[in-house]
Amino acid sequence: MNFEYHAKSGTHTGFCLIKSCEKKLNKRGEPYLDMVLGDSSGEISAKLWNYNEELHGTFAVNSVVKVQGTINEFNGADQLRIDRIRRAVESDNVKIEDFVASAVYGSEAMFRELIRLTEQFQDQDLALLTSTVLNENRDTLLYYPAAFKLHHAMRGGLLQHTLSLVRLAQSVAKIYPFINEDLLLSGAMLHDIAKLQELIADETGIATGYSVKGTLLGHLIMGAMMVEQTAQRLGVPEEKAVLVEHMLISHHGDPEFGAAVRPLFIEADILSALDRLDARIVEENGALNGVQPGAFSNRQWALDNRSFYNHGLGHPESETDLGL
Repeated sequence: MNFEYHAKSGTHTGFCLIKSCEKKLNKRGEPYLDMVLGDSSGEISAKLWNYNEELHGTFAVNSVVKVQGTINEFNGADQLRIDRIRRAVESDNVKIEDFVASAVYGSEAMFRELIRLTEQFQDQDLALLTSTVLNENRDTLLYYPAAFKLHHAMRGGLLQHTLSLVRLAQSVAKIYPFINEDLLLSGAMLHDIAKLQELIADETGIATGYSVKGTLLGHLIMGAMMVEQTAQRLGVPEEKAVLVEHMLISHHGDPEFGAAVRPLFIEADILSALDRLDARIVEENGALNGVQPGAFSNRQWALDNRSFYNHGLGHPESETDLGL
């Protein structure tokens, strides 16, 4: 934990994210808060004894607080005894990105790049449709994760995954000029747009679950519905809107993986393949975190329950290059 140590008082001070917080009673029936606090360097168990709601206030999970206290060892691990605690305020100039896993690039820069690319489309209908959906969801896109627990489950993860797909799609389009690049990029930019409705997340970018609508319908169907409604409002020709809608509802490839239908034209099939490729690359690289060269990872249930070998020839600590 990145605490500042004060030698004179023997206390530690710093800002952290509340990862868990539960009000409990000690053996004498007195209330205290049992917390887990974290920042980019790790996490620590913490206790606020003699808790008084009127004096100390209330605290929510995934909020940033400033704490002061002493660190002692308990059951072989560090534990922070909190003396003072308050919620972070704007004048503290703390950024949530310092406390949670975040995309390697700033969300504003990634969003601007997507909009810039739509401005280069030859097909003005697809440009209008795609940029409108993106702009109407801008504020939420800036912090939303791409998943609950798997690939890109981090602040700004949805934009990073989307832009990664766009970069892959651009490369494929250069090799195969018969592909309609505008159509492929439209699908790449909008394929997961309804995760904004499917996942429950706040500005920390941490997903806490799935919405009722997201559970009942899923982001593929809801995304197609968003595209259809926007296209009708903008007067985008139905035949073009339907192509984008098909790409959204088929991008999981097979019904067993959630696709409503299988991809039925080349851009839809490419999108499905690239989506799977990006997800697997990120998950496989993540599986090797902390694995020494010459060793295997733990089994990865999301990757066919395989263990992955660290051959030591790669660069697992390198950041994703999105060309920004």
